[in-house]
Amino acid sequence: MTARQERPCVLVFAGLDPSGGAGLSADLQAIAGQGAHALTVATALTVQDNDRVWGVHPVAAGLLRQQALALIDKFAISAIKIGITGSAANAQAIAELIVQLRRDQPQLPVVLDPVLASGHGDLLSRDDAVQALAPLLPLATVLTPNEPEAQALTGLATAPQQVQRLHQQGCQHVLLTGGHSTGEAVLNRWYGGDASATLRREWRWLRLEGGFHGSGCTLAAAIAGQLAMQVPLALALDAAQAYCHTALDSAYAIGTGQRIPARTTYF
Repeated sequence: MTARQERPCVLVFAGLDPSGGAGLSADLQAIAGQGAHALTVATALTVQDNDRVWGVHPVAAGLLRQQALALIDKFAISAIKIGITGSAANAQAIAELIVQLRRDQPQLPVVLDPVLASGHGDLLSRDDAVQALAPLLPLATVLTPNEPEAQALTGLATAPQQVQRLHQQGCQHVLLTGGHSTGEAVLNRWYGGDASATLRREWRWLRLEGGFHGSGCTLAAAIAGQLAMQVPLALALDAAQAYCHTALDSAYAIGTGQRIPARTTYF
């Protein structure tokens, strides 16, 4: 793709991370890595470094809507990626915007990364994060929870139960990631696509040493970027995971603590 060619756009809703490791910064780079372009709507300003979140300050829902409408009125939207919403009001505003877009684009893909807390347990929403996500779950084409997030979203203990509940709440596909478990391999499992939310495929990736800041953002944004490029879902999940694993394997330090995925060196 040459510089003069038009790129498909992904409308991104996420928070601003001053460390540049997660949130909008991660999404922008990961989406560019798939050949698409990120249109970034700030949901919250955060106070954080590459390890801890010290504060989350949601933007007003009206301002979020103004940001998004300015972009929707100008650009064709090929996919949507959602990270932290910052508040229940913002989640509701995002849901309304998706419904509006899907009137003309019923198949518009939506990738929802259900970020409930930082790796250290720091909260990322002014309101109850699980309740705040309720209006977005029925709109998600792909949900990308890790194992603790899936348990928190459903209150259930096993993956089949969790996925069945999420499917009942409207999620079409669930990519359950295993980065928070132990062992030599990270097991990611794709469920969905039918009424029983069956296991479609598993991936095993070598578990890399150390901690990474923004790995979940990277994966979800890469999936959205692939879908914006009109890649079929199975291939999009495969390519996005490979991209994310390579970015983590090449991660760099900006100081002590978690490393930053090298999202711009893979393409």
